[in-house]
Order: sequence, then structure tokens, then C-alpha cells
Amino acid sequence: MAKFTFNMPDVGEGVAEAEIVEWHVKVGDTVSEDQHLVDVMTDKATIDIESPVDGTVVEVAGEVGDVIAVGSMLLVVEVEGEVSEEAEEEASTSEPAPASEPAPAPEPAPTPAPAPAPSPAPEPEPAPAPASAKVLASPAVRQRARDLGIDLGEVKPADDGRVRHGDLDQFLAYNSGGGFAPAGQTRTDEPIKVIGLRKRIAQNMSAAKRNIPHFTYVEECDVTALEAMRADLNNARGSKPKLTMLPLLISAFCKLIPSYPMINARYDDEAGVVTRHGSVHLGMATQTDNGLMVPVIRDAQARNLWQLANEIGRLANAARDGSAKSEELSGSTLTVTSLGPLGGVATTPVINRPEVAIIGPNRIIERPMFVRQPDGSERIEKRKLMNISISCDHRVVDGFDAASFIQDVKKLIETPVLLLSD
Repeated sequence: MAKFTFNMPDVGEGVAEAEIVEWHVKVGDTVSEDQHLVDVMTDKATIDIESPVDGTVVEVAGEVGDVIAVGSMLLVVEVEGEVSEEAEEEASTSEPAPASEPAPAPEPAPTPAPAPAPSPAPEPEPAPAPASAKVLASPAVRQRARDLGIDLGEVKPADDGRVRHGDLDQFLAYNSGGGFAPAGQTRTDEPIKVIGLRKRIAQNMSAAKRNIPHFTYVEECDVTALEAMRADLNNARGSKPKLTMLPLLISAFCKLIPSYPMINARYDDEAGVVTRHGSVHLGMATQTDNGLMVPVIRDAQARNLWQLANEIGRLANAARDGSAKSEELSGSTLTVTSLGPLGGVATTPVINRPEVAIIGPNRIIERPMFVRQPDGSERIEKRKLMNISISCDHRVVDGFDAASFIQDVKKLIETPVLLLSD
């Protein structure tokens, strides 16, 4: 018998360390070559690390949440006979397997409520039943189910067949006494270790609020005509993707950016340099099972409404199913964040540092308004109204400029035919 030390591999250029986000083996487990051992997270991606040898795990480097330097011991495996030179070479030079979970955006926007973070790594315990292994669920959900002693095979999944944290909550509530928990019953305190993507979000948001003097401006817009135009375009779209409100708003923002270049900028506060970008690389805050991510629509200003709709759908799906590439999750120059029908009356979004502005469309509501008629009189009509919020870095963007930008956005979307003109 020989002991094989598997060191933390080089997971990418410029990456010096990685955080352990989930162990898939424990001391005493038998592993085979190419078996999935552990998920680690860098600043750029979540990565699956696989075993280069067959053997028995006798030591692991740390717990979930610990940071491991590249080249330091990750785990020790006891193998039969001597370790081959090929295995030694593979352990030091092979690239990790592609991530099975979505890679985090460098500096995500904060508005949507994130999924609960995974719990700390459990003590060694028997492997879950085979039925659980076949259930679709994120590593965070699997970890929490193990901590709670829940067989995922017994949990009713969502319509898409995937078990999420909310499904676990319903399972717990139902099994606490049938249906909902009895009145007056107090849930047990549950300490949650902040790790992985949840930890990255916390760090980025803290840095943004600590370093950026935010201000937020909100304006009400009448989108009745815009919604009517959207319905007409969808009725005539043929095989094109269905338009939501977002492509129309992005088109309006992009038309106005040349007149307000300070909105589409990044601020390197250490170097004291503001870069005003000619192209609009639009970050799109997207909620996933593993937290908030910001895929980027490259050159949004060069895309028409249908191209924007297609790219929005493609990137959102890629972020949620884990297929988004690292270059699709970085490099944004301006971010849009929207909760759709949950958007509320107004939001005060936190800037996606080092950008200097973030725009938040809010929920559309219907209410009566006084509407001026062609003869100068007024009458009450039912109108569709939506507030648009913008948060800006006051070191770069003046309040007057932010207000002027949103006022011009208001003019465009209240006369939507202008969106289709050159």
C-alpha cells in the first residue's frame, strides 16, 4: 500500500487559491479514477475536481468554506502498490473537469432575494440512498438535505423535476405534523455557513456599499403605448422569440447612452481612472438556484429587439443550467436588474462595482390617471404605469445627469415608435 498526495491543481491563469464549496467524498470512502471528489470555487468559476487514482481516502485538506492554495495538499489517497508516474503527472498537470454548477459573476447586482446558502460539511455518514442520487438538485440542496437527514427521493420536485430549497421547506413543514407546522411551534435554529457564491455576493456587495457613494433616482413612466406596441410586435413575430418588456427598455437605454457616456462607464478608484465605454456590454442580473449571477449581453447597442430577446433567453438559461462560459459572466459596463412582477413600487439597487450605474425597472401597475386630450381638456383613463430606478456612483455621475437620462428614457418609452427609428 502507498499513500498518494493529491495537491490542489492549477485551475486557471492567475488563480492562486480556491474555496472548498462541497466535498463529494469523506475519509474512509473508496474512490476510483476520474471520480468526482470536490467542488471548488475561484473568483472566476466553480470547478469539479476528479481523482487521478483508485484508492481509499485517508485525509482531506479542510472543511467547506476553507480556502486552499494551488499546489497545497487537497487530499491523500491510499492506493494499492506504487503510484504510477502517469498518475503523478496527471495530478500535477491535468485541467479540472468543467463545472457542473454555474460560475459566479465577479460582482453581481443585489436586488433579487438569493437562494439560501449551503450548510457546513457534515460529519462522516453513510452514502445517500441510490434514489436520491437520481434526483435533480443543486449541490447546495443536496448538502442541506443530507444535513437534515432527508431522502431527496421522497421530496416532491418542481414542475421541471428539480428539487429546490423551497421544496425542502414544504417537505419539512408537511412532515412536522401534517400540512403546516402547528401554531406556536418554533423552528429549530439553523446556523448556515456563508460559503461559495453566497460568500462572493456578500463580499462584492460589502465592497460596493463601502466604496461607492450611492444615490438613487426614481421616475414614473406611462408604458400603456409601449405595452400595446409590444403586443402588436408579438402578434406578428412569426418564428421570432416572444418580446418581454426588457428588450424594449434595453433598446431605449442603448439609444441614449451616446448622449450620456458617464452612465456606461467603469471606475478604477485605485488608479483614479474612469473609462467611458463606446459599446454597451449589458449585465443582466439573473436569479439561479445557486444565487445571483450577471450574464452579459455583448454589444447590446448593435442588436435589434429580436436579437436582444434571443440573447436574453439564451444567457438566462445558460446561467441557470451551469453552461455559461466565464467570458459570458464578466466585463459588463452597465447592469439592469428586474424582479418582473415581484418588482414592487420602487427599488434602490446596489451598483455592480466597478460599474457606475445600475438600472432597475419595477412592476407595471394599472391605475386611473388624468390624461390630456387633443382639445386641451382632461379625462380619467386607466393607464399602465411603471417606475424606473437608477442607482449611480456620485463620484462619477451627477444627480442632474442621472435624472436627465431617465427623463429622456421616459420620453422614448412613452412615444415608443421612436424606438424603431434610426
